[in-house]
Amino acid sequence: MNPPLTKRERMKLDRTDMPERDADERAASFDEVNLGFTAKMAQLEAMRCLECKQPKCVEGCPVGIEIDLFIRLVAEGSIGAAAEVIQRDNLLPAICGRVCPQENQCEGACVLAKKERPIAIGHLERYVADYVRSEGFEYVTERQISTGKRVAVIGSGPAGLAVAGDLIQSGHDVTVYEALHQPGGVLVYGIPEFRLPKEIVQTEIAGLEQLGVVFEMNAIVGRTHTLDELLEDHDAVFIGVGAGLPRFLDVPGENLIGVYSANEFLTRVNLMKAWLADSETPVLNVQGKTVVVFGGGNTAMDAARTARRMGAADVRVMYRRTETEMPARKEEVRHAREEGIVFDFLVSPTELYGADGLLEGVALQRMELGQPDESGRRRPQALPGEVETVPTDLAVVAIGNRPNPLLLSTCPDLQRTKWGTIAVDEATGRTSMPGVFAGGDIVTGGATVILAMGAGRKAAASIEEWLDNGNWTTA
Repeated sequence: MNPPLTKRERMKLDRTDMPERDADERAASFDEVNLGFTAKMAQLEAMRCLECKQPKCVEGCPVGIEIDLFIRLVAEGSIGAAAEVIQRDNLLPAICGRVCPQENQCEGACVLAKKERPIAIGHLERYVADYVRSEGFEYVTERQISTGKRVAVIGSGPAGLAVAGDLIQSGHDVTVYEALHQPGGVLVYGIPEFRLPKEIVQTEIAGLEQLGVVFEMNAIVGRTHTLDELLEDHDAVFIGVGAGLPRFLDVPGENLIGVYSANEFLTRVNLMKAWLADSETPVLNVQGKTVVVFGGGNTAMDAARTARRMGAADVRVMYRRTETEMPARKEEVRHAREEGIVFDFLVSPTELYGADGLLEGVALQRMELGQPDESGRRRPQALPGEVETVPTDLAVVAIGNRPNPLLLSTCPDLQRTKWGTIAVDEATGRTSMPGVFAGGDIVTGGATVILAMGAGRKAAASIEEWLDNGNWTTA
């Protein structure tokens, strides 16, 4: 066995890049773009870790994975043991390794990021999860003796799955109520196959089912069930329904045929296979046509790249600020450009126009950046007289989401914020109703998968306290 590398030798190693499909090939396919590490790549990348005494990467992880330990085990070739370490804090590693913005969280906190490229923590997490799945590795997680307590989880997205995973392992009975016909929430209807294969989601949810989590599909809380009814049959309820109501541009012509919210467009494609000729929920045929996408986040990238894969000849992302202010991950922007997506910055739509009810184009106002707004980003402002029109066949609005009022309208006792989200104690997820907890996008507005999972884990710990004590006080 070779002696371990010194710190100086580790710092000389270059970061190992993830292999990717050729851009021209992948732009015509929904197959996954990133191909994953080989065993040699993973071990070489893991060897770059400096094994800090106080690892900042762990502090940067919203669910608190012992990142330093699992990376050391990868470097040693102990992949099964590395998987068990991750499993303690994250039951969805194959998902998080693919879609979480590690550059702003664990990797952003890595000490190497100050002068070099940080450890590819997300890629290593994905490698471990994919390896153990392909090898048929079985986690040693066991459910504790049943407590007889019942918990209802509303919504099967990342927050709900995190709550379900923690509580089922503690011996509580957990039922997840999902409005759609497949579990997974935004993981299945929002994120495209080329970024997150649905087989991965199904496999990780199947792991929760093996632990005893029950999933009830087509269950719309607020219609098929009320919150009060769930409280009658359960000892606690967690609300993790996300923020599924799209925001719109509020400009003339937004009701024309050919204008979609990103929610509808991506749900039809991701969940209902709208690209198939016999789909019962199709989108307009974009083969050889022009598509514009309004927005600068990951959802906008997903919509644009999806349109490209459905045969659009010209796809443009239009954003009212500059690339510097775009919230999308740099990797997603790079992938989009490589696939032929064009970016138009400092433009804002003022009207969508058409004839006979069909979209034909968009009027754009040129912008410049002024003083920072409440978010800290420079506020875009119009340049007088600089308006142009751009022909287009289909438009997708991807400028954010807000809470769907369906559930909340039936819960007058549930306190809300001025933004329409559920008001909670940030540290615990407790709401204004005893026994009711909430987390994820329904609390924060649109955020990331891992932040929703982190909120779910905090809420799960608080639910444990509630089940033990039956009140909000600490025993």
